[in-house]
Amino acid sequence: MLLKNPVSQRQWQAFRSNRRGYWSLWIFMLLFMICSAAEIIANDKPILLSFQGELYSPILFAYPETEFGGMFETEANYRDPFVSDLIEQDGWMLWPLIRFSYNTINYDLSVPSPAPPSAENWLGTDDQGRDVLARIIYGLRISLFFGLLLTIASSIIGVIVGALQGYYGGWVDLTGQRFLEIWSSMPTLYLLIILSSFVKPGFWWLLAIMLLFSWMALVDLVRAEFLRGRNLDYVRAARALGVSDRMIMFRHILPNAMVATLTFMPFILNGSIVTLTSLDFIGFGLPPGSPSMGELLGQGKANLHAPWLGISAFVSLAFMLSLLIFIGEAVRDAFDPRKYLQ
Repeated sequence: MLLKNPVSQRQWQAFRSNRRGYWSLWIFMLLFMICSAAEIIANDKPILLSFQGELYSPILFAYPETEFGGMFETEANYRDPFVSDLIEQDGWMLWPLIRFSYNTINYDLSVPSPAPPSAENWLGTDDQGRDVLARIIYGLRISLFFGLLLTIASSIIGVIVGALQGYYGGWVDLTGQRFLEIWSSMPTLYLLIILSSFVKPGFWWLLAIMLLFSWMALVDLVRAEFLRGRNLDYVRAARALGVSDRMIMFRHILPNAMVATLTFMPFILNGSIVTLTSLDFIGFGLPPGSPSMGELLGQGKANLHAPWLGISAFVSLAFMLSLLIFIGEAVRDAFDPRKYLQ
């Protein structure tokens, strides 16, 4: 329904005309789906197995070793040759493409960890014997979900604050600007490090801490759009007809302000991912052992004799951030009237 609008059709054509951004969107969506299905692609448990005519799904349910004729009541270790032989004697196992999860330690390495790339570990292992490719897939998923949640939450808060300041002006705008000047002058990274040292780091806790400072990115932009839009004729006419302030703000002025807002969101997403990576790199990010791009970069710095660690993390992170930048440029062209009206 949206693309039936002539303006939307022109914007979509302007987006597609930017070939670099258009193909970057498809590549990003493919990588996002791969990372979202990390358990199906990289796991130390079979996707599906058959034993004595019955089907089991180990990636969804935990089965004890005794279920397959073993001796222990604990969850079966499907990489154990004893357990795998028991199952394959009277069944079969369908393994993921990568037979390692982000925390699986490969005890069968022929060289000390970190091991170089091989047929079993395509990008090698880290200093604890864990598969690098599996940790990259899981780490990118955490980074993307973290960045998306932070971008959406900070954009909502920033749009609301900027809309209130720009629409009402006066003391509301003056007070808000003075607060923003004080709040934005704080050293964000140092405060994040200090706050992270007081509490046990975690995904949601880091998200809440970073949200305290990331919402200011869109305030000035939305405020300027509302300051300009509140004096337009159609806004004055709506106010004269008795339309409520909330309806005028979010139905008549906000759609015009969202044009500039949407072009900035991919760059905010990039900044969120980079900030999380920086905190993980210096040790104030996610809990130890979590799949993290920053932690992998830190391992590359500490193990210069294993260049595949730093190179793999850098290339994957730089490639993902570049895709987001290209998508942001295409979105900017799509909402630029000089582009889509040609």
